[in-house]
Amino acid sequence: MVQKIINKFIGPKYVSILRTWLPNLITWGTVGGVALVHFTDWRLILDYVPYIRGKFKKDE
Repeated sequence: MVQKIINKFIGPKYVSILRTWLPNLITWGTVGGVALVHFTDWRLILDYVPYIRGKFKKDE
């Protein structure tokens, strides 16, 4: 039923194009999300900067 509604609005040609691109989009979206989390983990990067490293010592 949902496929009929989608075909009605965007057409079967674009549905087939989307089906071929969807795994690619999911893969690159996941890679982008992991990269975003990795590069915005400020603690990971700032632990290697000598002056700032002392400011973020863990209380153990």
